Amino acid sequence: MTGDAMIVCPQPEAAEAGADILRMGGNAIDAAVACAFTQGVVDPLMCGIAGFGSMAVYRAETGKTEYLDFHARAPLAARPEMWADLVEGETRDGFGFVLKDRINDLGYQSICAPPALRAYAQAHDAHGRLPWSTVLAPAIAFAEEGYFVRPAMQTFFAEGSGMGRAATAERLAFSAEGRALYCSEDGRPKATGAEIRNPHLARTLQTIAREGAETFYGGKIAEQILADMDANGGLLTAEDLAACKPEWQTPIEGSYRGRRIVTNPPPGGGVMLLEMLNMLENFDLADMGHNSPSYIAHVSEVMKRATIDKDRFVGDPRFVDVPLKRLTDKTYGESLAAEIRRGERATVQRLQATDVVPRDTTHISVTDGDGNCVSMTHSLGMPSGVITPGLGFMYNGCMGVFDPRPGRTGSIAPGKSRFSAMCPTIMFDEAGPALVLGAPGGTQIVMGVLQVILNSVDFGMSVSEAVSAPRFSSTSNAVDVSNRIPRCVTKELEADGRDVIRNAYGYTIGWVHAISLADGRIEGMADPGRDGVAYRVTPAEVISNGAPQN
Repeated sequence: MTGDAMIVCPQPEAAEAGADILRMGGNAIDAAVACAFTQGVVDPLMCGIAGFGSMAVYRAETGKTEYLDFHARAPLAARPEMWADLVEGETRDGFGFVLKDRINDLGYQSICAPPALRAYAQAHDAHGRLPWSTVLAPAIAFAEEGYFVRPAMQTFFAEGSGMGRAATAERLAFSAEGRALYCSEDGRPKATGAEIRNPHLARTLQTIAREGAETFYGGKIAEQILADMDANGGLLTAEDLAACKPEWQTPIEGSYRGRRIVTNPPPGGGVMLLEMLNMLENFDLADMGHNSPSYIAHVSEVMKRATIDKDRFVGDPRFVDVPLKRLTDKTYGESLAAEIRRGERATVQRLQATDVVPRDTTHISVTDGDGNCVSMTHSLGMPSGVITPGLGFMYNGCMGVFDPRPGRTGSIAPGKSRFSAMCPTIMFDEAGPALVLGAPGGTQIVMGVLQVILNSVDFGMSVSEAVSAPRFSSTSNAVDVSNRIPRCVTKELEADGRDVIRNAYGYTIGWVHAISLADGRIEGMADPGRDGVAYRVTPAEVISNGAPQN
């Protein structure tokens, strides 16, 4: 390790775990995997070993970036028409669909095949330096010894239902184990500061540390999973677990004002990011002024156009012919920008739009002292509430984001993944990686990542300024704004005929966690809207043969 390392994520415990791995001589991949396991313990509705995600890995030795795609796939028993008669609406931001009896949202039928654990193992096998058991040790310790409910966790616990979607409290209390772990004696979610210990999850992770990830997909843990699914009407089978395989992919690339942007291919959200940057390159954003009425109006129209194209064209490329070349073409971006210049306003179609639903997900940005970088976003989607007795982890609820109407880009099909806005991204300048970033936040992830890039490139902000600045979004026909955007700005937008929805939170629209490496300096920033932290590890702190390196 020749330089400083840094890790940034929304959970201090998980960031600490990753930093400790770096101090032990682990590389960025070791730290990211240790951090991910720990996030699944200390933020159990945001992610976990039964979740999904997308990971960027930049190897300094080769100068190349590769992506590990581990989006969850619909069970092989799923059928396009199976819920077509149950549709009640669609969330306003396009995150998912509301069905009768919430069958896609809560419980056993909401679960997709979970590739996250296999992805952690695959990344570690390919690029890790420390033993597998070592990178699991911090997560096991937190599960055994306990942690406490942090303020951002409690805020999520307290989220109400969103027009037909289950409230977080219902997800916590769905299973007997969930009620015991996360609820007080009165049945309500535990309060900030309450301690949580999860001995069942500790034992599960110990088994995985000892026997490897495959015990989850075809061994003792798989037997428990499948017995639970079979007893409760779940769609998952042994064939689903066997077929649940992450894939290394070539990134998609673009440029923005001389910087190279490397991001994830479909079904991830990188295509939206590149399409929006291509449109915005045709405007002098700095001249408009940051978060001015003109700036928000122009960027919102860009967001709507990318959302429309996403809804129409972007899905699992194994099932959908995604016109990737056209969507990321500079000329196409110019044509859409010309529409905006002419004053044309895009219209986003939604089916009986309901409220925006609560969103879970989490993120890790890490760089090591040798210049390797990881940007990883992973999630449970909307957590299903299901915890198999004795295992301690909650499963994803990814069936809730599929379109229950057959014949559409996002429709259900056996073995199919659904689009997600996850876009772990690395921006390069002439010297190499300049910005490593990503975010949780459902459909707002890509909008948050976009604005941090704009803040950095167009407005010259430091990484802390770029991440902390108030944000807005338009994934519907409304403009959603942070409560820190002044009313004098939004009144002008409303006077121009735009529907503005003010968010009660000051820090919202994705929660970006980023590391800047520009100009040879390394700085990290955790989004103030979560509980996170950025930890720096210097070469002097790294243990080598039992002693710090000099």
